[in-house]
Amino acid sequence: MNKASSALPLSGLFVVELGTSIAAPFGGHVLADLGAEVLKIERPGTGDDARSWGPPFIDGSAPAFQAVNRNKQSAAVDLKDAPQRDSLHRLILDRADVVLQNMRPGVVESCGLDAKTLRADKPSLIYCNLSAYGATGPLCEKPGYDPLMQACGGIMSITGHPDQEPVRVGPSIVDEAAGMWAVIGILAALNRRHLTGEGCEVGTSLFETAVGWCGLHIATYLVSKKVPQPLGTENIGNVPSKAYRASDGWIVIAAGNDKLWRHFARALGHPEWLDDPDFRANPDRVKNRERCNRLIAEVIATDARNAWHAKLEAAGVPSAPLLTIDEVVTHPQTVAVDMVQEAAGDHPPLVGVPLQFDGVRPPLRSLPPVLGAQTDRVLGLMAEEKVAT
Repeated sequence: MNKASSALPLSGLFVVELGTSIAAPFGGHVLADLGAEVLKIERPGTGDDARSWGPPFIDGSAPAFQAVNRNKQSAAVDLKDAPQRDSLHRLILDRADVVLQNMRPGVVESCGLDAKTLRADKPSLIYCNLSAYGATGPLCEKPGYDPLMQACGGIMSITGHPDQEPVRVGPSIVDEAAGMWAVIGILAALNRRHLTGEGCEVGTSLFETAVGWCGLHIATYLVSKKVPQPLGTENIGNVPSKAYRASDGWIVIAAGNDKLWRHFARALGHPEWLDDPDFRANPDRVKNRERCNRLIAEVIATDARNAWHAKLEAAGVPSAPLLTIDEVVTHPQTVAVDMVQEAAGDHPPLVGVPLQFDGVRPPLRSLPPVLGAQTDRVLGLMAEEKVAT
């Protein structure tokens, strides 16, 4: 073990992940990358649903599974089998600091692996429920997935372009953000346990996460009473801030204040815009966004993406070329910060956690686990009990 991995901030923490798909496994992935020992409990035979979300496949599992299950171990446990379930129960009581679960509503309760049951025997346990809709309310017993939450949490209503069919945000942002909230809650509970010795039950959900992402738009609605609409790549409260088509691609420009607007207008060769009452201050530009964007688009279309990027950078105006995924992977900045980490053998690289400690990113210590590779570790407890009797 190298110095970087031995100094990881969550080294010594033992986490049991009762997770499937993306949300809880993403939270477990963050904890594992930060040094926790994460034991992933999966169904015998098929394992985590995300294993089959392909093609393509890597070592028999889909890239979606590979992306969020590095640095973990896997045990295949049949939760309907009482002896196997009892062995898992005992392992949690003996060793676990944290349980993170996003099983379908009612599953952990039916298995006796819920927070109330486990914490009655182990008050120091931190137990995180990551549900679809939350712990209470008319939908609390319903399952859910990321696109459903982007829909009913409001995200799809403000994403895409006006008068076109709804658009899903490409990354599973609700799943992954809910996993991040789970990690934040777990870390906060760990600190409280350090102070008091007591664990607690942490709760978050996909629905709450989706509504939280819409906080700025909800605040705008509550003040204006106007229902926010999709604006393409635009910012609801700032102009110019959107993607403009250059002669060979797209460039996103964000002149986020009036000083930057002045630099921007001059860089485009249109200082007369500074005296236009429609554009004088940001509230004026927001009110007249269509005219402002039309004039800007006419200018940006006359030159190449990188040429504009260089010119705006020289003027101190924030901009970025719209990169495709293959361009992101090979971009010098991606390489410089070591976000895409090499794996052992011929396994494709995997994206690291976006954190550094003392200038070092947590390493890729082990590849995503083979289904059930550590099953004996859980079921071995049952064998030990038989020997003892």
